[in-house]
Amino acid sequence: MNNIPLIHVGIQFRPEIQFTLSGDFKIGDTILTGKWKAVMEGHDIKLSNGKQELAFPTDVTLSPVHPDSDFFTLHAVTIGINFHWERDEDQSFKGGLKLLVEDKKITAINMLSVEDYLISVISSEMSATSSLELLKAHAVISRSWLLAQIQKNKSLQQKKQTYQTVHESDSEFIKWYDREDHINFDVCADDHCQRYQGITRSSTKAVVEAVKATWGEVLMFEKAICDTRFSKCCGGVVERFEHVWEPINHPYLQTFTDNDKNPAGFSLNLKNEEAAKNWMLGQPEAYCNTADKEVLSQVLNDYDQETNDFYRWTVVYTQSEISELIKERTGIDFGLIQDLIPVERGDSGRLIKLQIVGHKKTLTIGKELEIRKALSKSHLYSAAFIVQKEELKGRIKFVLKGAGWGHGVGLCQIGAAVMGAKGFAYNAILMHYFRGAELKKRY
Repeated sequence: MNNIPLIHVGIQFRPEIQFTLSGDFKIGDTILTGKWKAVMEGHDIKLSNGKQELAFPTDVTLSPVHPDSDFFTLHAVTIGINFHWERDEDQSFKGGLKLLVEDKKITAINMLSVEDYLISVISSEMSATSSLELLKAHAVISRSWLLAQIQKNKSLQQKKQTYQTVHESDSEFIKWYDREDHINFDVCADDHCQRYQGITRSSTKAVVEAVKATWGEVLMFEKAICDTRFSKCCGGVVERFEHVWEPINHPYLQTFTDNDKNPAGFSLNLKNEEAAKNWMLGQPEAYCNTADKEVLSQVLNDYDQETNDFYRWTVVYTQSEISELIKERTGIDFGLIQDLIPVERGDSGRLIKLQIVGHKKTLTIGKELEIRKALSKSHLYSAAFIVQKEELKGRIKFVLKGAGWGHGVGLCQIGAAVMGAKGFAYNAILMHYFRGAELKKRY
């Protein structure tokens, strides 16, 4: 890899896409600028600005004439898809714009270099005012994750085999969510992959410095680039990769407490129900167990700060509420929910399998994101929770007591922010979360 890779990022997927070109963009010998609309006309893409119409079969690419200054804005881009902060906003991007027909809609794709992409990702995933060491650590893991996913895609395409993410029987429905649905671009721009919001989120000199200081650096294990996952808050214990995604053991994605020592007074056999209960109901010391607003503001953007009970949280449902919710979210009529029974937990206490018992149907579901989706109108904060059934005057309530925000695999962003505030260098932060990996320069 002597040259910086060029990547394709899927941004928007709609029947009609409106965009504004700030500067000159070329399609062959044609120069476009100003406000445009893209719609489908048969199998073609039609571009119009009220005065001029252009038609292209299947796809079209608009390239900036002056890459350093020209940019484009996509209008009404949805962020936080299916999460509680979902909303539309206008977003601006440097690089090229590709429009293509996909599943009877138009997909907007941003084409740019990995390093330009990283400057935005770091500012989108967290506050651009984060400490330099945290920003450098995030630059490395975002770069590593991206390049690892591109290699994985190439490998899957070469094998020409179906990538299975669902195992279904009469008694179980087990599914994990990864990147198997992206065919025409490398990564998407939302939380499904990594948040990428172009130049919309204000960057800082520190973000640019972090990317330049780690230019081309990735984490590697043996001869492969590491699949460097991360989440907002692990809840005190980092989870193993295979408990969340495909059943592959990555030696650098194992379980450990998010601390320099194990907290006293707790059993760490969190696959055990009693130990998990004590853990979820307790407040064990961990890097990510913090209420320091200055540290949290480094990781949480404005919409993330709408959530403040991430280390330990409680969600309460009446029996009728949870019955309707599960029916709506799974598409399965379980009838009145009688019980939620933990079947299997991972090393962090996150549920891998949960049995839903209704008076019409009983089914075990997993993995962690499938469980989170079934028990919330968006996504439950995490699958690390215990279930308490409370009955009062014949009425049943289900109380979920949980820990953490996200899947908990790899780097814990809030924990890493605390480590940065404590004076840890970025390579020490990386070695804490990705044990056994090596920091290497690829280009």
